[in-house]
Amino acid sequence: MIGYVTVGVSDMEKAKAFYCDLFADRGAKVIIDGGRIAMIGATPKEPMISVCVPYDKKDPQPGNGNMVAFAAKSKEEVSELYSKAISLGATCDGEPGQRIPDRFYGAYVRDPDGNKMTFYVFG
Repeated sequence: MIGYVTVGVSDMEKAKAFYCDLFADRGAKVIIDGGRIAMIGATPKEPMISVCVPYDKKDPQPGNGNMVAFAAKSKEEVSELYSKAISLGATCDGEPGQRIPDRFYGAYVRDPDGNKMTFYVFG
């Protein structure tokens, strides 16, 4: 249902590298680069993450309570994505672990601009 989610960034080149490197194993690349906005994913027919310099040219501000969730295939992949994000400059916002017994396993990070994301698997 979701086509793409956009997060504000302060450095386009750094943001594009972060998300392309983070999801390189899934074939992520810049699909569309419009200068102040870029869409990153494997294909335009699958959900993408979009990074942009805010239209009003003010500093990007992560929303309180906003988060982008990236589905993983396994608990191991949750841990791998978490570790990779940290190695690429993200900060920890919750180490990998079981959040809802037998239902939700996840890890939380903030990208270099402070945008919150989770890597998760159900079951």
